[in-house]
Formats: sequence, structure tokens, C-alpha cells
Amino acid sequence: MSTRATARTIAPTAGTSTAAPRSAPRAMPVRPELRLVPGHTPVRSPRRAVSALGSRRASLVLLVVALLVGTTLGLLVLNTAIAVDSLKATQLRAENAERAQEVQRLQQQVVTAGTPAEIARAAAAAGLVRAGTAGYLVLDPDGDATLRGTPEPAAPAVPAGDGSPASGDGD
Repeated sequence: MSTRATARTIAPTAGTSTAAPRSAPRAMPVRPELRLVPGHTPVRSPRRAVSALGSRRASLVLLVVALLVGTTLGLLVLNTAIAVDSLKATQLRAENAERAQEVQRLQQQVVTAGTPAEIARAAAAAGLVRAGTAGYLVLDPDGDATLRGTPEPAAPAVPAGDGSPASGDGD
């Protein structure tokens, strides 16, 4: 068994120099001669695989960070918009309450101005006088008119300052 191991150690392999003698019992294997080839860069595939994996991780980390920042900014904008809308809604509710009070006040004025006493006071202030007893004309079927009732003329308006009639027809 040891002779075979010696033979294998001594036997030339591909890419090795055959300068060592075959008859040497414990010869060391000859190492290949290494030379630098001009214009050729050495291949570093294990490191490139690690750097490619690192760049994938970096891009994934950047994507996650970008998504977190984008989500945070989106929530901030949404929260601000909701706050602005809430403030506007509060202002509109306050204005609506003021307008409701104004409508109630105006309705009360209409009700108050529609009473007979208020209408009489407004008419007197405008210079109108109370009418006397009215007479009615009734038309007969043959076309004749009959007066019913005794009409009386309205009393002339008396100004508050003097006791004379405000207008006269020269009696």
C-alpha cells in the first residue's frame, strides 16, 4: 500500500513540471509555476457573489425604509387634511347655529308685525285713517244697481301737533 501512495505522489499531473526524477523514493510533488497574464484581471467570483448578495440586501433595506417614510408622510398629510376638515366643519356648524337664530328672530318679527294692533299702529304711522261704515252695491238680474247700507266718509287724519284737519275739501 505504501508503494502505491509513493507512486501516486511522484506521478506527474496535468499542469505540473516533469523535472523531478521518477526514481526518487520520497519526492515532493512539484508545484505549477504561477505567472501573471498581462491584460487579464483575476476573477473573484466568491467576493462578487457576496457583494451581489449585499447589494440585494441593501436595495431591500432601502425599499423598506422608503416604504416606511412614504407611509409616514402619507399618514401625516392625511391627518393634517382631516384636522383641517374638522376645523372647517366646526366653523360651519357655528355659522349654521347663528343663521338658525337669525331665522327665528325674523320669524318672530313677522308674527309680531302680523297682529291687528301692530297693523293698525303701522297704518296710523303711515297717515292712513280708519274707514267709516261701508255701503254695498248689489246688481239686480236686470242690470240695475241697488245701494245697501249707509256709507260714511272717513274721518280726516289729525296731526299730533295741531288740532286742525290735515286736508279739507273746501267746506
